[in-house]
Amino acid sequence: MRIVIAGAGEMGSHLAKMLSGNGHDITIVDADQKLLSEVGSLADVITVEGDSTTFATLRKASMRKCDLFIAVNHEENVNIIAAMLAKKLGARKSIARIDNNEYLEPNNKEVFIDMGIDYLFYPEKVAAREVINLLGHTSTTEYVDFSGGKLSLAVFRLEASSPLVGRTPTGADGDEEPAQPAYRVVALTRGGQTIIPRSGERLSEGDVVYVIARQDAVREVMEFSGKSNIEINNMMILGGSRIGIRIATELQDEVNIKLVDYNAEKAYRLAETLDRTLIINEDGRNTEAMMEEGLSNMDAFVAVTGRSETNILAAMLAKRLGVKKVIAEVENLNYINLAESMGIDTIVNKKLVTASNIFRFTMSTDVQAIKCLTGSDAEVLEFIVKPNSPATKARIRDLGLPDDAVIGGIVRGDKVFIAVDNMEIAPYDRVVVFSMPASVAKIGYFFN
Repeated sequence: MRIVIAGAGEMGSHLAKMLSGNGHDITIVDADQKLLSEVGSLADVITVEGDSTTFATLRKASMRKCDLFIAVNHEENVNIIAAMLAKKLGARKSIARIDNNEYLEPNNKEVFIDMGIDYLFYPEKVAAREVINLLGHTSTTEYVDFSGGKLSLAVFRLEASSPLVGRTPTGADGDEEPAQPAYRVVALTRGGQTIIPRSGERLSEGDVVYVIARQDAVREVMEFSGKSNIEINNMMILGGSRIGIRIATELQDEVNIKLVDYNAEKAYRLAETLDRTLIINEDGRNTEAMMEEGLSNMDAFVAVTGRSETNILAAMLAKRLGVKKVIAEVENLNYINLAESMGIDTIVNKKLVTASNIFRFTMSTDVQAIKCLTGSDAEVLEFIVKPNSPATKARIRDLGLPDDAVIGGIVRGDKVFIAVDNMEIAPYDRVVVFSMPASVAKIGYFFN
């Protein structure tokens, strides 16, 4: 697929690196030659210097041959204009990053479709929704629903008290896989490496496990972490960012929230808009001040300032003071493993959230949902199986799936199955697949 990315900032360069690694032809456009040089050294891409809202630059980027145009410049208006022009010049699909929730309202989305923009995405809104979802499942580090909640992916670190420690990841009481299990461990991360578990693999304390579960087994699976879910009544948010504001807006009627921001002018502004949230003008790096504001009495702490380092340090302080659920936004991808090794419960990253939104546009198969996981290179995808596709012609064990991909669960109408080797897949089944990046492009063949 020929993909043009407008914007060589952090998000654009991450997408370029990720998509070029999946065999796509990538062209990246930006007015800043220095940013283009940095992206060119990281990934196998063609760079075009220029303004992505001009016809000349877009024509230079071969827009007529473009299958997918992605506008991720810092300015929302620039993205909208660039995406609109790209579609008019011949791009088959055109999508744009925005910062305005009003544009996503159903009636307004139609306006952008008429303008030629196929899809709008708002990374901060999706990241905020992810945090709110995790606050409802406090024993997990990541939690994703598929097929309307009929199947769920829960991710958690195994504590010493977990009943899974020392066992094989089959979902059975013994070592034999049951005929119809309620859950399945599809992967684990150990020492920074993601492993697809094979026969004889034993789970250890400290492993991060990825479990696909039926709806009726989610509560049981949560208990396997060795932690119990907690009720959140008091929460502190560090950072009056777009993510912080959205979380406070959605939760302030249900939870006692303190929002801390070091910028006095912004704090006054927030106090006017968030009428049920206590706004505190303070530096989150000031340990004494945070303790005075009652950090140790919080059930949850969410650090979403614009600086990964500040978020990590503040989250470590919260963890040390005994806060039960600690979430930090870490935008520097190199810091994610470091932050997780320090005991921070959950990491949120806008680049990975955005990648999950965009990735499905690059797939030739009908992908219903895709989730790029934070603590792992892996992706989880949900497919609808086409009639006469290879997946319908053999049992799962005989399909010849890549070694670094595993089918986790199948939804067939109202029936939900956790996948086992002797199972057969039927046309129109919804299938949830866990895959490492190298096999993502190959997986689609089986369901198409």
